[in-house]
Amino acid sequence: MLKFVVREHHAAHLHYDFRLHMGGVLKSWAIPKGPSMNSTERRLAIRVDDPLIAHGEFAGIIPEGRYGAGAVVIWDTSSFEPLDDPEAALANGRLSFRLKGKWLTGEFALASLGGKGDRKLCHPGKDVVTTEVMKRRRASVSPPVPWQDFCKSAHRYPAAGG
Repeated sequence: MLKFVVREHHAAHLHYDFRLHMGGVLKSWAIPKGPSMNSTERRLAIRVDDPLIAHGEFAGIIPEGRYGAGAVVIWDTSSFEPLDDPEAALANGRLSFRLKGKWLTGEFALASLGGKGDRKLCHPGKDVVTTEVMKRRRASVSPPVPWQDFCKSAHRYPAAGG
């Protein structure tokens, strides 16, 4: 089973880490406005460095002075199903997949913007389930505590190499 993770990341600028477990790594994109649930909207998805798989589902506080410093909460996670060979699809500029998460359910795609760089558009298909998802962004999958308590919690980023 292939896994996806979406994390709400309160770094220098709020964004959403979108990760797909493929080929033994977590392919990762930053989506500044978060994934959309409206099939007519496209959202910018910027390719970023792939984290260690052990850090893929980290939720907590990344301390000041570290890359990505700020609060990180898992917003959705579950399995995904590529609709084509994922590596070939990425190489060809359009990866289509079905997410099976608590909030994100249905077909989505990452489509190349063309030109230089690895910027893509993330957009949902017409079958996406939109169960009040945008009203409940703060109700994360993990951890199940109020946002203010989470930010004050003892969760800390794993030590380098760990």
